[in-house]
Amino acid sequence: MQASQKHFIDRHQGGERAILVQMNMRQEAFSEDLAEFKALALAAEVKILTVITGSLAKPHAKFFVGSGKMAEISQQVTLLQAEVVLFNHPLTAAQSRNLEKELACRVLDRTELILDIFAQRARTFEGKLQVELAQLQHLSSRLVKGWTHLERQKGGIGLRGPGETQLETDRRLVSGKIQSIKKRLLKVLSQRQQNRRSRQRAAIPAVSLIGYTNAGKSTLFNRLTASHVYVANQLFATLDPTHRQIQLPPLGTVILTDTVGFIRDLPHDLIAAFRATLEETQQSDLLLHVIDAAQPQYLQYIQDVEKVLKEIGADQVPCLRIYNKIDLRPGMPPRLSRNSEGKPEEVWLSSQTGEGIDLLHLALLELLPGQIIFSRDILSPEEGKLRAVLYQLGAVIAETIDENGNYILDLRILRSDYMRLFKFAE
Repeated sequence: MQASQKHFIDRHQGGERAILVQMNMRQEAFSEDLAEFKALALAAEVKILTVITGSLAKPHAKFFVGSGKMAEISQQVTLLQAEVVLFNHPLTAAQSRNLEKELACRVLDRTELILDIFAQRARTFEGKLQVELAQLQHLSSRLVKGWTHLERQKGGIGLRGPGETQLETDRRLVSGKIQSIKKRLLKVLSQRQQNRRSRQRAAIPAVSLIGYTNAGKSTLFNRLTASHVYVANQLFATLDPTHRQIQLPPLGTVILTDTVGFIRDLPHDLIAAFRATLEETQQSDLLLHVIDAAQPQYLQYIQDVEKVLKEIGADQVPCLRIYNKIDLRPGMPPRLSRNSEGKPEEVWLSSQTGEGIDLLHLALLELLPGQIIFSRDILSPEEGKLRAVLYQLGAVIAETIDENGNYILDLRILRSDYMRLFKFAE
């Protein structure tokens, strides 16, 4: 595991040998939180030496935990030769400083752990910039007296202004770096917006896969697109958004996007940093909320995802719930549920086996807003070329011929195709 702040602050280097600490402050979800915490640690590629738990009514100011629990952690660090201690809780800058001084090893809280995973997983230029921005924003909120100084850059003492304290210098360096990254990200955002406008001009519908991390989004993405996006049974296997075109007759081309998984208590630094990337969901015609139906806590996870969607302003986008992994629930058949208006609301399927994928295709055709129209049109015998084009598009549902030899066609066709062809026909 790499240091999530890339040594901007002079701290213990850390390593792979980790002790996990979680205190019971939310009784009803303790075991699920602990299981997710272990999964996060494994995703960070550390070796879990032991897990220390206990009960805590409220955090203590100095070490977060009480003196007795602090002594237990210290003893285990020495006994097991731990290199890093991970807390599944937010720590203040002072608590982190005190813990590292007392334990003589690296200490990361939940936010820093997730930042570390993101730093390892980012592959694209934009993704790396987003992670660095999140790290710096988190760091800027923790610059307090007591940390040793930032690494010297650009010539050491020449950086410090007259009468400027080390803390002020540190803050100025971080602030300057944040502004630089934001400018670079704006250029990337401008390019993405240009691509989006091109897609909208071409009337290509956009669908985004969202959901709690490890819900099976990438597996479903691969199933729908016949791609080979990296899939793993771990948290945040996908970080950078992936776009693919799929063909959905008679609708035609659809852009499908696989996005980063959401997680409970997602750090605000990450929400802010990845807002530009998550704007893809705001601009989508439809969201597919992928849910792990085999996960006992799936109802809670639905709420967690919807909370983040609201934070990024995507809660008004039409959404279809996809209950995935029914192959892990014996006796659970694929099905499509509709709301009181008769519109598809839920699809139960398995992206692993392919069961229920046909139901998802049906739901997509019905839900993509205003893209498909149903029409009955009469073509004269002289309009055989237009009739042939309609057949090539797969738009003809049924055809009859009247007594005058006219073709009566029942069509299901993309609105843009209909406007183009019949405007030309006039």
